Amino acid sequence: MATRTTTRSRKRADADAGDVTPSAFLDDAELERLKLSPEVAWYLTSRGIPLPDCPPLIKTPEPRDVAGARFDPERVDKVIKSFSLLRHTQGQWAGQPLKPDPWQVAWIIAPVFGWVRWDDDADMYVRIITDLYVDVPRKNGKSTLSGGLAIYLTCADGEPGAQVIAAATTKQQAGYVFTPIKQLAERAPALKGHVKPYKGKIVHPKTNSYFEVISSVADAQHGANLHGAVIDELHVHKDPEMVEVIETGTGSRRQPLIVIITTADSGKPETIYNRKRTRIEQLARGVLEDPSVYGVVWAVPKDADPFVEATWRAANPGFGISPTRSYLERKAREAQQSPADLAKFQRLHLGIRTKQVTKFLTLEAWRANQALVDEVKLRGREAYGGLDLASVSDLNALAWLFPDDEDGSLDLLLRFWTPEDNLPALDKRTAGAASRWAAEGWLTTTSGNVTDYDAIGRVVRRDLDQFDVKSLGFDRWGSTSLTNDLEGERAPMVGVGQGYKTMSPALKAVKRVLLLGERQVRQGRRPMLRHGGNPVMTWMVDNLAIQMDASGNVKPDKANSADKIDGVSALCDAMSEVLARPPKRRSAYEDGEFEAI
Repeated sequence: MATRTTTRSRKRADADAGDVTPSAFLDDAELERLKLSPEVAWYLTSRGIPLPDCPPLIKTPEPRDVAGARFDPERVDKVIKSFSLLRHTQGQWAGQPLKPDPWQVAWIIAPVFGWVRWDDDADMYVRIITDLYVDVPRKNGKSTLSGGLAIYLTCADGEPGAQVIAAATTKQQAGYVFTPIKQLAERAPALKGHVKPYKGKIVHPKTNSYFEVISSVADAQHGANLHGAVIDELHVHKDPEMVEVIETGTGSRRQPLIVIITTADSGKPETIYNRKRTRIEQLARGVLEDPSVYGVVWAVPKDADPFVEATWRAANPGFGISPTRSYLERKAREAQQSPADLAKFQRLHLGIRTKQVTKFLTLEAWRANQALVDEVKLRGREAYGGLDLASVSDLNALAWLFPDDEDGSLDLLLRFWTPEDNLPALDKRTAGAASRWAAEGWLTTTSGNVTDYDAIGRVVRRDLDQFDVKSLGFDRWGSTSLTNDLEGERAPMVGVGQGYKTMSPALKAVKRVLLLGERQVRQGRRPMLRHGGNPVMTWMVDNLAIQMDASGNVKPDKANSADKIDGVSALCDAMSEVLARPPKRRSAYEDGEFEAI
């Protein structure tokens, strides 16, 4: 368990360390329901802050398991005190202290500012979390929260010469972002004489720090030594360049913090919002790991009744205060007038990405079928393969399926390759996981910056010697020198169409056998599609999006998937070959069986 400490120095921290324990009346089940860590629950109860009962739908893990991690309550105290020195500037609370709501402390301020580790280079404790993502419906105090964080990072975070910015997409939006933050600084009695608000900048002379709003990539590149950044309404950023420039501008700071505070988008796949949101969801599901990134998303499932108060409460942590019940009642009445207004209400006030496609293959089913796959014991077994050769500089996948005619189950063996020069780009898309996959042997890197078909071919030929390969499927429209060479040798190569006619039976068969395996595992029986838990494939399964025609036929959709799905494509090619083999017995992956699963 983490320890309670002050972090002004290592000596002081070690001297003051004491056990942090959660509230005695919160058991593990209640902590899990509320999505609270024991440390944060302890902090709330020890400070007399009411426990909020509006947990986010999605929350990434807190960095409790990072080596040397400590939870420092005094750091959280400092942020809350700094907020309280500011004053509300609008509405019924104008002039009153800016006291963070319990939900903001529980799921944003305490996790982000409380978790620290010792940094030998900085000779101090530093925050573990450097990237914060908050996705919450409108009218839940995003502007006030982002303003308070911006002023804290500028004036109270102890960083000399702190450069803090807020990113807007236009000069007009920049004004919307800057004005309320400037008003917070101007109207706080405690800041008089300590900060100087100007037309486009807030300066803290004592530390030579400043805050300003930028609205172009050129502005973001200027200086590029950022201590903090607030990116407001990520979904309106059509181009990722500004966000990427900001993210690369914090490298020389001891404990930078980039804050993204946004409402949901409609579900468009090729956007910077989708990329960031997908990463948060994958971190929350455990597909990826990155303790420096923390995110929370308030929303409700797509099928939630949009016209009942329970749904409004679940999506809006500030319900009853901001937004008010009457405000949401009015917006809900408007939503009942037309489908367009309903979609708008669902997105802006319930956090629903209205065009988001439901997952075809679930992680729960995939993980339930994970089991040891012993390659040695597969030698000599009947095998059907799928080979997906991507572009010349990206991922390539090989899948082998080994049917078991005793019970109709299958073993799955997977292999992945990528050029070593592609690893940094892949790391960027996987929160650094790609290098770990390569180090652990799940992903093979080949020399250079282009696909090494010779290296892949050597492995395929070795597999042909080891297994009783009946056929090896590949995309007939994407043939390469390798597939041509193999086809000219002894390899039983089969061109597999990638349209609905071939892919729909294969993909549906994969889904059926996974669901059946999930059910069998719950019954204490062995999985039906046993795989070794390759994390590269787990990531790809989670990335998968599908296309569906009017008849309900499906196929993998590489263009709209969250990221690479080459392994799924290879698996479908292999499954297509399994389905095409001479019938031996009726199996779980054949059409018509287990339709009720």
